[in-house]
Amino acid sequence: MKPETAAIHALNLVKSATGDVSMPISLSTTFLRDEDGGYPGGHMYSRMSNPNRAALENVITALEFGADTCAFSSGNTAGMSIFQALKSGSHIIAPDDMYWGLKKQLLSIFNETLTFDFISLIDVDKIESFIKPNTVMIWAETPSNPLIKITDIEALAKICKAHKLILAVDSTFASPTLQNPITLGADIVMHSTTKYIGGHSDVLGGSLTTATKNEFWERVKNIQQNGGAVPSPFDCFLLLRSIKTLAYRMKGHCENAMKLAQYLEAHPKVEAVYYPGLPSHPQHDVAKKQMKDFGGMLSVLVKGDAATARKVVNTVKVFAQATSLGGVESLIEHRASVEGPDTKTPQNLIRVSVGLEHIDDLIADFEQALG
Repeated sequence: MKPETAAIHALNLVKSATGDVSMPISLSTTFLRDEDGGYPGGHMYSRMSNPNRAALENVITALEFGADTCAFSSGNTAGMSIFQALKSGSHIIAPDDMYWGLKKQLLSIFNETLTFDFISLIDVDKIESFIKPNTVMIWAETPSNPLIKITDIEALAKICKAHKLILAVDSTFASPTLQNPITLGADIVMHSTTKYIGGHSDVLGGSLTTATKNEFWERVKNIQQNGGAVPSPFDCFLLLRSIKTLAYRMKGHCENAMKLAQYLEAHPKVEAVYYPGLPSHPQHDVAKKQMKDFGGMLSVLVKGDAATARKVVNTVKVFAQATSLGGVESLIEHRASVEGPDTKTPQNLIRVSVGLEHIDDLIADFEQALG
């Protein structure tokens, strides 16, 4: 099925006695056993599985062309479950421009059990020089947060196959309707479902989808089920409802982002715009090769310093100054101040999550804020 159809029909809805077209919320924490001790409904205890979570995992698996999916209570928990599943002493190669929450996990939680190098994954020819005997994984993030770098997933996959490494890709900025890392050779794809999959800034969640059900995946699944950091049935219900419109929402996000990026690139008070849809983006050709469209995220370098950037984010009226991304409303933030004193993000960078408002209003808002 095409993504628009899979998003609506891939949840494998079980016909109920009342004939619900929309999946009901199953709040039960435990499920009946039969005379032989089995579970005729397919579920034992809601931490292990429940109808709403199973439906969510089925849909994401279909959208990502994977073999199985684990849903989690947050994107950070999804990423952390990957790191937890690695054996002590493992080495990870990760991108230099990496979501600060997951990077902070590695530096503050896994710093005594794992080793890691944060390098540029853009220059593929130099990656192999960082592979060590204990390297087990390359963690990629494309498009990246907040510099919107594009990593060639197919090229990374070839390196990982040659060295028997796991390739995990954080595809949150793209969404499953714009990019499918598994079809490009990745082993695992991660999403913060809080973002575009949820799409309304009202539910927290994360997911991991695997290309194959192997031993490593069983370790991840064990962490999900026995660690217990799973989304509630209501969270899963909200995500399932949002996924039905994901493909069409993404078309609006992409259209608005491209027009805003073109406007800002031509503005005299803007130093640079990072958006993969612009021909000026250094990895524009890679983005064209592996993405169906270029997403709703862009970063802007204003001419000036941190004070100049803060003045812009404090002056906009339509854009909401808040962290996170992927909602129907446009968000804006001075990213370096979120990441703290150790950030490598330029002080004059503004990160923009382009929403679904009319593009004329978004451009007019930037016009008055920059003016």
